Amino acid sequence: MIIGAEAQTVAVAWQVYSITHRALDLGYTGLALFLPGLFLLLPAGHVADRYDRRKIILLCYSLQIVCTGALLAIAVTGVRDVRLIYGVLILIGTGRSFSGPASSALIPHLVPEGHFVNAVTWGAAIFQLANIGGPALGGILFTLPLSHWMGGVLAGAGVVYIATLCSLVTFLVLIGSLSVRLGRMEHRDISLKVVFAGFQYVRRSPILLGSFSLDLFVVLLGGATALMPIFAQEILHTGPKGLGMLRAAPAAGALVVSLLLTRFPLRNKAGLRLFVCVGLFGAATIAFGLSHTLTLSLAALAIAGSADMISVVVRSSVLQLATPPEMRGRVSAVNSMFLGASNELGEFESGVTAQWLGAVRATVAGGIGALMVTGLWAVLFPQLRDADELTAKALRQDLRSEAGEKLLSATSD
Repeated sequence: MIIGAEAQTVAVAWQVYSITHRALDLGYTGLALFLPGLFLLLPAGHVADRYDRRKIILLCYSLQIVCTGALLAIAVTGVRDVRLIYGVLILIGTGRSFSGPASSALIPHLVPEGHFVNAVTWGAAIFQLANIGGPALGGILFTLPLSHWMGGVLAGAGVVYIATLCSLVTFLVLIGSLSVRLGRMEHRDISLKVVFAGFQYVRRSPILLGSFSLDLFVVLLGGATALMPIFAQEILHTGPKGLGMLRAAPAAGALVVSLLLTRFPLRNKAGLRLFVCVGLFGAATIAFGLSHTLTLSLAALAIAGSADMISVVVRSSVLQLATPPEMRGRVSAVNSMFLGASNELGEFESGVTAQWLGAVRATVAGGIGALMVTGLWAVLFPQLRDADELTAKALRQDLRSEAGEKLLSATSD
């Protein structure tokens, strides 16, 4: 699924930029994906805790197939109205709003707790492998000489969308074959108290709140994904193939580190390692923004991906191990809001600042901002900074206060 989705992202970005040639319009693609999650966050978390998470995933990605078919129709007919593309992206964002919490909350039911951190690492390695293959595939397919096929209507974005449709169908078949025992689920009807329980749980847990908000602001400021078409065309002069390489470089670095983590897992000083890696991510973003050669740009992005991989393993483990099973859907929904704000809304922020300052200055300023946030959060969230072992017992210590015990008791009533 990720291979197809990442290939589609490359095609959409290049298609939008080729129509408008404006950085701001690239930012709007991220905003279109983010806004549905902002409005549907609360019901999505409750749905993930109340209903069969596997069926939710199947339904959401069936919608994704319809949306990819719509993008294919837009490409084949030669329509150059980007508003139609934004409309499809809004529908994709709607599906992601519900599939994200359901997918995240499903993972702990597949492996025992003793193997969970290693399972997260292996899952992240496979995810990053797909992140390498997806953008590269999108860049290659976009530039295939297919002018003799159907008069050339399938050339460019159209052939990428066909490949994405094939990957999505395969994904649905595989998910449909899963047989999962979900264990305890939420049985209460939807209410403000039930829906907001995820927010309350995160607010009372400094480790969860710190890790979620750190990722939010660092990626919001330091992410440069939306600007890569500008770097590929106007600064590095590499075209769609170069764009695919740039999109794949962070995943390549992350894959190497994730494979190392499967052999040498994180056993202690998890919080300190998180902050060091987030700082390295900001520094690598600055290096990418200042680079004018493809080799240096790829190296900087690979380092950023390597650093982010360690922080991903820590954050993912914290999310699942510090949360009771019956609360994971709603807490995952809160995390999805933070992730959406950092990624999709971050793309919009990148587009706006690049429109004002230019792509290079916007990227460098974002990297500097990420470094400042890292230092500030290390002071504001000492519980996260001093976190040691990645175990449920260790990570829930910050909820053992009287107030925390009342919250845990309330959410399990």
